[in-house]
Amino acid sequence: MTKVVEISPTTRHEGHSKLTLKVDDQGIVERGDWLSITPVRGIEKLAIGKTMDQVPKIASRVCGICPIAHTLAGVEAMEASIGCEIPKDAKLLRVILHAANRVHSHALHNILILPDFYIPGTETKFNPFAREQPFRSVATRIFRIREIAQTIGSVAGGEAIHPSNPRVGGMYRNVSPRAKQKMADLAKEGLVLAHEQMEFMLEVIRNMQNRGFTDIGGKEIPIPRTLGYHNQGIMATAPMYGSSSLDERPMWDFARWKDTRPWDWYMDEVTIDLEDPSYPIGGTTKVGTKANPRMEACNTVPTYDGQPVEVGPRARLSTFKNFTDKGTFAQHIARQMEYTDCFYTILNYLDNLDTSGKVLADHIPQGEGSMGWAANEAPRGTDVHIARVKDGRVLWYEMLVPTTWNLPTCSRALTGAPWQIAEMVIRAYDPCVACATHMIVTDEENRMVAQKLMQW
Repeated sequence: MTKVVEISPTTRHEGHSKLTLKVDDQGIVERGDWLSITPVRGIEKLAIGKTMDQVPKIASRVCGICPIAHTLAGVEAMEASIGCEIPKDAKLLRVILHAANRVHSHALHNILILPDFYIPGTETKFNPFAREQPFRSVATRIFRIREIAQTIGSVAGGEAIHPSNPRVGGMYRNVSPRAKQKMADLAKEGLVLAHEQMEFMLEVIRNMQNRGFTDIGGKEIPIPRTLGYHNQGIMATAPMYGSSSLDERPMWDFARWKDTRPWDWYMDEVTIDLEDPSYPIGGTTKVGTKANPRMEACNTVPTYDGQPVEVGPRARLSTFKNFTDKGTFAQHIARQMEYTDCFYTILNYLDNLDTSGKVLADHIPQGEGSMGWAANEAPRGTDVHIARVKDGRVLWYEMLVPTTWNLPTCSRALTGAPWQIAEMVIRAYDPCVACATHMIVTDEENRMVAQKLMQW
């Protein structure tokens, strides 16, 4: 007999989301709905009427983990709309900034997922903040990798969190020869650490994959070999950086995208009739509680070629590097494999960077209202920004961010998993739920369904 269990909020990722799960008598998920319950900021509405230089800065504030991806996608969407080509050295600096941000994000994700995993050869789960070894040395390496990446990002981008150097038409300034050398020295140190961290994480992931079970709240939960498998599509525009409608061969197609409303995709109102007080931390939602995913969701459901798609490291490696593994552990493995690619990219692009080269276009058109898009391959997947600019001001703006793409795909990937490890499945997507929140659902009297979430 089907029962409904709810995990709210989900943990160890950015933003607020929840899982509403229909499970069978053995606790295996028959249908899972993963949805954003993060309050809406209304970035796309704020953009209308603003200047094309203001909007990418506003867009970067959608979150503090992937603002570089949003800045770059926003700037390049403006450039695509107005038809502005940027100088070579400006593009090199943008790619260096992008690669540094990916390293920082992947390292942070290691911290967030390690508590799900065991030290190989033991029954001890990782605590990245413990003082004992090997926890301390692993955490120290991760923190140093992040420090290196953030420093490179701050030099190339002006700031590591909300970069001030990118602008419509290129960059505000080039770097000095001394700054270029500093980034190269840091990248060489980072490359050594990245190799070590990648090999360590791959060992940890493979160990977990071969265990066959894990402990959740004092209960032994089996891990299916097909954990996280789905039959949805994948989407990626480049192994590193991205694509735009200005490209000779654009790698994304506006006509193949469609947005579906959450109330047309998520399940209708249900009553929670399965509860587990031992589930960490604080137990699941209490029996008798009403849940209504289609009305509570603050995310849209984008599709590409008529179906949800997975974006992110596995999609990139599958599309461009013949990576054939599937599921949750494959997503983790693919993410680790990108560590060293990022540092090699930084070093290669620094070699080609002319610190005396110009980084701003000679002419920056003001736009005639044409639609332009840019896709940045953010740490957690394809980040598409679409814009129409006329006379220097934004007429229309849309953000199709990675976790927005992944929410419906991951929902289907939950099928067949014991419900107690559903959060392990969603963490493999490295969610940034705040970025994916773009909708307020109202009832027939125009009252917000999730009013309590807005009263902060």
